[in-house]
Amino acid sequence: MKSSVKNPWIGTFPKIGIRPTIDGRRKGVRESLEGQVMAMAKTAAKFLSANLRYPNGRQVQCVIADTCIGGVAEAAACAEKFAREGVGVSLTVTPCWCYGSETMDMDPLMPKAVWGFNGTERPGAVYLAAVLAGHNQKGLPAFGIYGRDVQDAGDANIPADVQEKLLRFAKAGLAVATMRGKSYLSVGGVSMGIAGSIVDQPFFEDYLGIRVECVDMTELVRRIEEKIFDPAEFRRALAWTNAKCKEGKDCNPEKQRRSAEAKQKEWETVVKMTMIVRDLMVGNQRLGKLGFGEEALGHNAILGGFQGQRHWTDHFPNGDFLEAILNSSFDWNGIRQPMIVATENDSLNGACMLFGYLLTNTAQVFADVRTFWSADAVQRVTGHKLADEAAGGLIHLINSGAATLDGTGEQMIDGKPAMKPFWQITDAEAEACLAATSWPSAIYEYFRGGGFSSCYLSRGGMPMTMSRISLVKGLGPVLQLAEGWSVEIPAKVHAALNERTNQTWPTTWFVPRLTGSGPFSDVYSVMNNWSANHGAISYGHVGADMMALASLLRIPVAMHNVAEEQVFRPSAWGLFGAQDPQGADYRACANFGPLYA
Repeated sequence: MKSSVKNPWIGTFPKIGIRPTIDGRRKGVRESLEGQVMAMAKTAAKFLSANLRYPNGRQVQCVIADTCIGGVAEAAACAEKFAREGVGVSLTVTPCWCYGSETMDMDPLMPKAVWGFNGTERPGAVYLAAVLAGHNQKGLPAFGIYGRDVQDAGDANIPADVQEKLLRFAKAGLAVATMRGKSYLSVGGVSMGIAGSIVDQPFFEDYLGIRVECVDMTELVRRIEEKIFDPAEFRRALAWTNAKCKEGKDCNPEKQRRSAEAKQKEWETVVKMTMIVRDLMVGNQRLGKLGFGEEALGHNAILGGFQGQRHWTDHFPNGDFLEAILNSSFDWNGIRQPMIVATENDSLNGACMLFGYLLTNTAQVFADVRTFWSADAVQRVTGHKLADEAAGGLIHLINSGAATLDGTGEQMIDGKPAMKPFWQITDAEAEACLAATSWPSAIYEYFRGGGFSSCYLSRGGMPMTMSRISLVKGLGPVLQLAEGWSVEIPAKVHAALNERTNQTWPTTWFVPRLTGSGPFSDVYSVMNNWSANHGAISYGHVGADMMALASLLRIPVAMHNVAEEQVFRPSAWGLFGAQDPQGADYRACANFGPLYA
C-alpha cells in the first residue's frame, strides 16, 4: 500500500512561473503576437507539469503571468503574482523581440531560464541573446534555451533538444527552491574524525539556503526512557520488523554471541530509534495528542545525519537499521517517500544524497568508496578473470549496513533492475527488496552496543551516478561525480572478495564509464581521485542534471565523465572561457559567489 503523499515539510512545494514576454509596441505589433506568445507559455507549462513530479508524487504546478509582459509594469505585476502563488523557479518564453532589461526577471534568488523560439518570422533569438546579455551584465545568471532547428511560427511542438534543456533546468531549479528554508538535522557531532561530519553551517546556509539544527544523541535516550513515541505505532513497527526483516548470520566469535532475548531487546531499541529520528526530522502529530507538543513539531529537516560511532555505538545498538529504513521507500506504514539520512553524520555526503533525491525522486545509496579491485588482483585472489564491463576492475561500494534497501535492485523498469520513485513501486517489489536483505548481528568489535546491519548484494545492470561534495579551505565546496553501472560477478568471486572485509554489510560493485583521459582514464584513477571516504549513489545517469544544479548553487565541478554536449549551465559561464569549460566553471562560481551569501 502507498502511504500518505502529503508534503512532509512545512510550506508548499515551489511552482514554476512562466513569463510570456512580448514586443510592447501596440497598434499592430503586440496585438499580432498576443495569441502566439501566450500559447507558447501554455505549451511550456503543460509540458513541464506532465513530465515533472514533486517528491511526494504530485505533478509539478506551473503559474503563468496574467498577461504578456511588454514592459516593467507588467514584469512587476508578474513578480507580485509569483510571490503570492509560491513560485520558486522562473522560465521566460517568447517567439519575438522584447525589451530585455525592461521585461527580465530581477529576483536574485530565483533560478532563471529564457526560451527564445527559433523561428524566422520574428526575432525570438535576438531577444534571447539581448536579455541574456542583460542578465550577465547585472549579475543575474540565466540559462539560455534555443532550439537547434528553425520552426514555423505556428508550430506548437517542443523540439527534443529544447525539451531536454527545459527539463534539465526545471529539475535543477526546483531542487534549489525546495531546499530553501529547510533544515539539516545533525543528530550528534563528529564521527571518528570524519571531515564531512564536521557540519559546516556556513556551507549549508550560504550555498543551499538550509539552516542547521543540532540535537545531542542523548535526546534518543530521553525519548526512549520517557516513552516519547507512539506506542501503537511501535507495536505495529516491531511486528512488521520481526516478520519482514530476517535476522542474518551472526559472524561474531561464538563466545561473544548474544542470546535471542538480548537480541530482541536490541530490535526493540533500533525500531524506537528509527521512529524517534523520523519524528525529530519532520515531527509527528500523534505526539501532540499524547501530550508532547514540543516534540510533535520536529525540525523541518529535509536532510539529517546520525553520528553513531563511537559515542553511541560503544554503548547502544548501532544506527544501521534506522538509517537503512528511513532511506528506503517503504516501512511498516507502507510504501512512502524515502527520508535522506547520512551515516556517521557525513553532512557533505548527505548533501549529495539530497541533490540526487530531489533530481530523481528516488532513494539514495550511502556507501564507503571502499576498495579498487584490479582484474589482476581479483584473479590472484580468486582465480577468476574479470570480463565484459568489469574487465578494467571494480570499485567496492560498501558501508556499515545503512544503504537504502531500494539499492538491492529488486524493483524493475522494462524488466531490468532499477530504483523507482515510491509511487511507482509495487507491494511485490517492496517485498522483494526486503526478501533480498538479511540483518546480521553487528560485529561487536566495531559496535560494542550491538544492533543489526543490513546485508544485500545489488543486482547488476543499474545505471548509477556517484557524487561527492568536499570543502577545500580557500576554495569552498567542489563537486565530483562519476556515472557508471552496478555490475554482477560470479557468486563465489563476490564471496571471496566480500569475506576479506565486513561480510555483514551491503555491497554494490560499481564500474564508472571511462573517457580515456584524466581521472577517468581507468577505474583505478577514479578511485584514486575521489576526494573522500564516502560517496552518494543515485539511480540513473544524472550527472548533467547535477552539474546544472551545481551551477545554480555556485559549486564548481572538479571531475565528471558527462558528455560535453549534455553539459548545461547559465549562459554567463561561457564568457569566463568558452574553450576551457572546467576553468570557466571555477571562475564563474567564484565570481558570482554562493547563492545566499
